Amino acid sequence: MTDEQRFGEFVAVRRHGYVAELVLDRPKAMNAVSTEMARSIAAACTALSADPDARVTVVTSTHDRAFCVGADLKERNSFSDADLVRQRPTARAAYTGVLELPMPTIAAVHGFALGGGFELALACDVIVGDATAVVGLPEVSVGVIPGGGGTQLLPRRVGAARAAELVFTARRVEAEEARELGLIDVLASDARPEALELAARIAANSPVGLRAAKRAMRLGQGLDLRAGLEVEDAAWRSVAFSGDRAEGVAAFNEKRKPNWPGE
Repeated sequence: MTDEQRFGEFVAVRRHGYVAELVLDRPKAMNAVSTEMARSIAAACTALSADPDARVTVVTSTHDRAFCVGADLKERNSFSDADLVRQRPTARAAYTGVLELPMPTIAAVHGFALGGGFELALACDVIVGDATAVVGLPEVSVGVIPGGGGTQLLPRRVGAARAAELVFTARRVEAEEARELGLIDVLASDARPEALELAARIAANSPVGLRAAKRAMRLGQGLDLRAGLEVEDAAWRSVAFSGDRAEGVAAFNEKRKPNWPGE
């Protein structure tokens, strides 16, 4: 059974059991991120972060040709310098909202994911795309830089030199090459249903374990091995005496599916 909660006009959260679907729903603008839409994305992420029943989040789009085409440049064209400065924290909150979701996150990329749209996908743990996917960070072609995390997330994903080539050329990358370069992790026949299916498989696992594993991987990035292993040990200690750990061991020994308490 699916239910839906709206966050403003342009964002919805749909529930599929333990899977939450964060839906970008501004089809008339191909999901260009306006100030209002950025606020809604941030608000939805705040609600999801506080929801213990959301074990996995999938970011999707209602548009048939675009995941998200990035910042709303028509809105930006009307901004004064002071307007742009005022809007910056709002824009950042949308991207960091997705990045800091505590549960595993999957982006389902169908069509264009450009600029801030691709940065929303990069903020997720796994990117599922289909044959229609076209991704890229074209910001230098309009006189700015990727400012939604792209200059930091892309090098961590594909390496410094590859990221530099992609950012400096501002080029668009189609699905097959995107998969080869690691810009897309899973090349699917249809991004949304396959992303939701992957999410359902992930959601069958311990919610305590999933969040701790994500935390360990995220906090350990960029650390040397010794420091990273300390991060891992702290995450292990946070789950070792949990109800989920006790249930997981009991279910394994009793040859049954676990009924996770989620604590």
